[in-house]
Amino acid sequence: MGTPSLSRAAVSVLAFATYLGLVGLWLVLAPDTLLGWFGFEPPEGVWVRVVGMLMLILAFYYTLAARHELTRLLQWTVYARASVILFFAGFVTIGAAEPVLLLFGVIDLLAATWTHLALRADRRESARTVDGTVR
Repeated sequence: MGTPSLSRAAVSVLAFATYLGLVGLWLVLAPDTLLGWFGFEPPEGVWVRVVGMLMLILAFYYTLAARHELTRLLQWTVYARASVILFFAGFVTIGAAEPVLLLFGVIDLLAATWTHLALRADRRESARTVDGTVR
């Protein structure tokens, strides 16, 4: 007996968890390289590595939520990830960050939109019975 396939929403969050994990690992191991590609100054202190560690922890949570089909948590990630662009836009507006930071916010927004649409599609699909009629 095979394992059940993941829902569309779980796949989208698993993909985002992979992105978070890779970026987080890079920030922990070689932050100067990653940030330099986007024109950021080399970071001072440990804080960028702390952010990388937090990204790794979030990636772990998102992976577990996706693999266990924790639909409510998958929905909550949509709200949180969609808000990232607002924070980043605020940071750019007050001059605390360069506009290139918005690129990362756009990635979060697009991924959140993917999950939102996947959740809707999953709900529509679950509302259909085996014979194709709507409950």
